[in-house]
Amino acid sequence: MITRIMITGANAGLGKETARQLAMKDTTTRIILACRNPQKAEAAKADLERITGKKIFQTLTMDVSDADSVYEALDSFTEPIDALVMNAGGMGGRTPEKMTPSGMNTLGAANVLGHAILLEEMIERGQLKETAIYVSSEAARGIKKMGMKRPELKSFSSEEFASVLDGSLYGKAFDAMQAYGAVKFTGTMWMSSLARKYPDLRLLSISPGGTSGTEGADDLPLMNKIMFKYIFMPIVLPMRGMLHSLETGTKRLVRALFDDDLKSGRFYASVEETVVGKIIDQSEIFPELDNPVYQDNAAAGVRSFIKEELVTA
Repeated sequence: MITRIMITGANAGLGKETARQLAMKDTTTRIILACRNPQKAEAAKADLERITGKKIFQTLTMDVSDADSVYEALDSFTEPIDALVMNAGGMGGRTPEKMTPSGMNTLGAANVLGHAILLEEMIERGQLKETAIYVSSEAARGIKKMGMKRPELKSFSSEEFASVLDGSLYGKAFDAMQAYGAVKFTGTMWMSSLARKYPDLRLLSISPGGTSGTEGADDLPLMNKIMFKYIFMPIVLPMRGMLHSLETGTKRLVRALFDDDLKSGRFYASVEETVVGKIIDQSEIFPELDNPVYQDNAAAGVRSFIKEELVTA
């Protein structure tokens, strides 16, 4: 039974709404809000306690784009949890192409680095008891109506997946929107590889779909932010029927935690050419997602950026 859950990026948007929805379940006894900003985490905790009337929230400082921050959080939090929601991520802020100490660029680190360390280390330490979900995106299989191409990998080698995460795949033609899809694809494939490695756990990827009320565009360059947040999201996407509410998008994440019909190792998102409505196994429309060699290559590419003590654990 899932009673204790950790959520990354839990101070706003999908993460905070996930915490709220989970708190309303009678079986939930503890929710750990893992956030990079302790002040915002405490504010979210107070607000969630007010909204839900429950005192089951705990904050944990963790910046998933910073390996040291994740290790520090892991060393300070030694309790077991039943489920992990890996929600933190986004478009990499105003400098998504900037390199981090890990060797990944900011975009790759924000979406993959810390979650890979967190999940694999919790498994090795015996802290994760049942389920983990990686919050992916329809961008991982492409969204033509939004101008986002399917990730254009040639060899699907570990080196090529690594080049997605450090941005070298694109050379000087780095485009954060296109790179985001490839980064999410890499994280999704890593998750599928891990599911085959640990068959006693339930590990899967899920997209919340086209969701309003998130803060993913807040750190984009000013003009991109204006276009995305004030024109594209509130006007263009609703006109095309490609946007649903924060509550609806979050329900997908909560369903992924509890619905055994959603199988370990799979990636669930909307039907092709949509980002709302029912969800399906994405390997039906992007067969490469189901290739175990590609999955393991993605995992190897991810681990090539992680310190040796975790890789060899």
